[in-house]
Amino acid sequence: MIVCARVQTSSHGARGEMRRTAVVLAALALAFLGRVVGQVLVVSFAPSWLPPNAEWYSGLLPYPLLLPSQIAILALQALVSRDLWRGEGRFARRMPRFGRAMRWFSIVYFTGMFLRYPLTMWLLPERRWFHGTIPIFFHWVLAAYLFLWSRFLEGRR
Repeated sequence: MIVCARVQTSSHGARGEMRRTAVVLAALALAFLGRVVGQVLVVSFAPSWLPPNAEWYSGLLPYPLLLPSQIAILALQALVSRDLWRGEGRFARRMPRFGRAMRWFSIVYFTGMFLRYPLTMWLLPERRWFHGTIPIFFHWVLAAYLFLWSRFLEGRR
């Protein structure tokens, strides 16, 4: 009986899947937005209730380049979530090959950031255990975002 109901509502099921994916992707994007806003606040006002800039910033990309790239990522995430929520648009189309490539990229990206943590702790013992980990954690958030979106693009559940 459940199978029959699922077959009869397959278009509604696909729409529901898109909306569920959009909601989870939007939550991950909001987490990333929190990181971006947090760092802007720290750079601009240095509030005592937030960790200092050294905790937010790895220094790999100069901040004047980092912030616009983060804003571009957030804009793309907003477009993806919007298209998936509406069930139409460029980012709501299934693209299995691109999805597979993105899935593998997200796995490599996550693994690289996962390995970055112990390497940082080993090479920079003054950062143990949680100093400078904000960028690492939010790279995991971005990798999770890419992984989830890739599964949608592939047609996986």
